[in-house]
Amino acid sequence: MPQYLVAGYLPDDFDTSQMDEAVGREIHALNEEMIAAGVRKFACGLGAAKSLRSRADGGVLVTDGPYLETKEHIGGFWILECADMDEAVAWARKGVAAMRGQVEVREIFFVPTPE
Repeated sequence: MPQYLVAGYLPDDFDTSQMDEAVGREIHALNEEMIAAGVRKFACGLGAAKSLRSRADGGVLVTDGPYLETKEHIGGFWILECADMDEAVAWARKGVAAMRGQVEVREIFFVPTPE
């Protein structure tokens, strides 16, 4: 069965103090619902990050920050195993409601394909 990345985005100026207890409870309830439905494979929030970019001289530039010239960054994600993209989007809609933000859904491709 295909797997999907459901990534939750936060604004660049997001402050953890903006996350109230109600949002935490709603995200927890959604996680429990996903587990009960058998679709959730993995979920987590993300902390501090470094961004790496190739340089013309063959080196690598390392900078602070979880973003590459964007106005938002991924604050957490779910890995879901769903029948198709429509089912993954249905779960993602619940993610939008729980986190009161925006999410993106992408199918995960495995190369080589797992047997």
